[in-house]
Amino acid sequence: MGRFLPDAVSLLDWFADRRKSAPAVRPIQDTEEGDGLWSKCPTCSQVVYRKDLLANASVCAGCGHHHRIDSQERLRLILDPGSFVPMDEHLAPGDPLAFRDRRAYSDRLRDSQRQTGLRDAVVCGQGRIDGLPLAIGVMEFRFMGGSMGSVVGEKLTRLIEAATASGWPVLIVCASGGARMQEGMLSLMQMAKISAALERHRQARLLYLPLLTHPTTGGVTASFAMLGDLILAEPKALIGFAGRRVIEQTLREKLPDDFQTAEYLLDHGFVDVIVPRPKLRETLASLLRLHGVQPQPEAVATP
Repeated sequence: MGRFLPDAVSLLDWFADRRKSAPAVRPIQDTEEGDGLWSKCPTCSQVVYRKDLLANASVCAGCGHHHRIDSQERLRLILDPGSFVPMDEHLAPGDPLAFRDRRAYSDRLRDSQRQTGLRDAVVCGQGRIDGLPLAIGVMEFRFMGGSMGSVVGEKLTRLIEAATASGWPVLIVCASGGARMQEGMLSLMQMAKISAALERHRQARLLYLPLLTHPTTGGVTASFAMLGDLILAEPKALIGFAGRRVIEQTLREKLPDDFQTAEYLLDHGFVDVIVPRPKLRETLASLLRLHGVQPQPEAVATP
């Protein structure tokens, strides 16, 4: 019998050899950004065919969880097909402080640019919803957590200024961890620069709509995310300035379980409406018409 039962060491070696020789099998995706055939909802654990998930705007049909989507998918869901005209694609960040933590800032930038195909964490341009003109900026969380550096601030400012000159409404889709610490004060000043451009837009009696998605935090929340004529949010989105633990340690008290969710902010008057993603395009078109936005001849504004 001993001939047929290997000892423990031999058995472990046999399993190790089998693992090395076995073909790689791609597991069911557990992450919100998985690109396999199947996707697992992080909230209800339901496994769905990825094509079905995408057909429902990446919203779980079982529990309504809004999976994170990238900027290109966001533009596809919001705008008329083929209507998007990008602006300022050439702008790219530098490294003025030669910043280094565990890694050099320049290395982090190169990695994010390679992974996303973008130069920085926002995509800006002109598009249309049901033929109605719209200046749109979409933040890309995959690029260093959607952090706001000099280029993000410059692109959003130019977008708003172009919209003001052309009489367009502005939509900014927020998804960010806040200001980009690797650029120091140069990042923080973008809060004031974007806010000033929005004030000039407001004085021209033009519409500005921020859409707060998961997550919207830090300096983005403390500036342009909360300056809208109407503030929209996606269900269950994390929205706040400081982190939950920081606030609890400062106040020395336990916060509600739903603190800093879109629903909590709606109840306390910081958000005007929560819009499920499948209804977003329809809602935006209605808001544009309600505020008197009219179809315009095809044209691209310049800053």
